[in-house]
Amino acid sequence: MFSKSKINDPAPQDADASKPAPSSASTAPAPSKQSEFKASAPKAKPPASVLSSDLHVTGNMKTTGDVQVEGTVEGDIRAHLLTIGETATIKGEVVADDVVINGRIVGRVRGLKVRLTSTARVEGDIIHKTIAIESGAHFEGSVQRQDDPLNPGAKSAPAQKPNPAS
Repeated sequence: MFSKSKINDPAPQDADASKPAPSSASTAPAPSKQSEFKASAPKAKPPASVLSSDLHVTGNMKTTGDVQVEGTVEGDIRAHLLTIGETATIKGEVVADDVVINGRIVGRVRGLKVRLTSTARVEGDIIHKTIAIESGAHFEGSVQRQDDPLNPGAKSAPAQKPNPAS
């Protein structure tokens, strides 16, 4: 009288159960897309740290970011981009990828790109890869070009002559 329905048959359910498994596997990449989205979102570059003109710092500073100095620093500064404002005075060594000098530095300057503007006052040596000195800048010291000026151990050594065999 009643026939067995295929809907209640366990075999087709197992076959149907195997079909959702690939679809559940296809939903697994969705979280990876979220992680891809997070990984592909670039981090915003933080703004430069500004040391105001009324600030006097005694000690060394080191950052991988950008620094703009308007005050006085007695110590060494290491940064990615260092901007010395017109009212700034630095007494110490300055090391940065890019150095823009509008104020006064008493000490050594090391940088891949060094720029002395017309208001710059530098008393010390400059070790650079590229340099620009505007008309009106005051500079007292020596200038030396190096391929890697950020590494104090790297010096432009002259070619060594081979020792004669004895």
